[in-house]
Amino acid sequence: MDRRRFLAGAVAASTAVLVGAPSARAAASTQDWMAGHGDPTPLQRLTIPGTHDSGARFGGPWSACQNTTIAQQLDSGIRFLDIRCRVTGGSFAIHHGSSYQNMMFGDVLVACANFLAAHPSETVLMRVKQEYSSDSDATFRAIFDDYLDNRGWRPLFRIGDRLPTLGEARGKVVLIADNGGLPGLKWWDGGAIAIQDDWNAVPDAKYPKIEAHFRAAVEQPGKLYINFVSTSAYLPPRWNSDNLNPRVHRFLDGTASGWKGLGIVPMDFPNTRSGLVESLIRHN
Repeated sequence: MDRRRFLAGAVAASTAVLVGAPSARAAASTQDWMAGHGDPTPLQRLTIPGTHDSGARFGGPWSACQNTTIAQQLDSGIRFLDIRCRVTGGSFAIHHGSSYQNMMFGDVLVACANFLAAHPSETVLMRVKQEYSSDSDATFRAIFDDYLDNRGWRPLFRIGDRLPTLGEARGKVVLIADNGGLPGLKWWDGGAIAIQDDWNAVPDAKYPKIEAHFRAAVEQPGKLYINFVSTSAYLPPRWNSDNLNPRVHRFLDGTASGWKGLGIVPMDFPNTRSGLVESLIRHN
């Protein structure tokens, strides 16, 4: 009888392991999805899930654009972060408009460093923008340089005036500068970057622009396409994301199912649409 109980328990344990295996593989695929792509891969030929106003979780319905932390976003497969920095006391505070987001730039860098140390096959592309302060470009640059050189963050970054290959970027944060004082690839460089960010269009007007930008990325490759799904027109970001995220998901799994290289896709509340981030990753 004891032997039969032992064998039954062993079978049950083996079944549990097998049942758990797919979810374990799914988790690994979102945490290490770039590992499946070769070092020579140009970043602009990837489909990269991202978040709009990545740190914005506080301040009420009109300020909140996310309900997961930076670390949780990276674990879920997000590889583009939109980081808004207010100059305050010689440091950068993360803001969305006037709403302080209960973290500093250093907290964002810690989350990125921890993630990349655990997943060295990956890279994080980061837009850095001045928010809710009007300090000069020189002041913004001086504070950024202080983070790099005096606070020890320079080794985390890959800074250059061109997009690196995936191999050059692995384990690093690739800076995309949205401030005139910052080094690196410039957000406004129309020769290298193509942006769709009509943040004040209602969802029915916004959606065709999203779809058209996906088509352009496939039909006219070469630039880094950045296609914001987010909008704050008339309704808070969460309400608009509940409208737009499912429509984008259906398009990705339907008309665009075989398309590759869709560029960066920043979203509000991507985790509220189950499978959306995974669908974007499959377009690589």
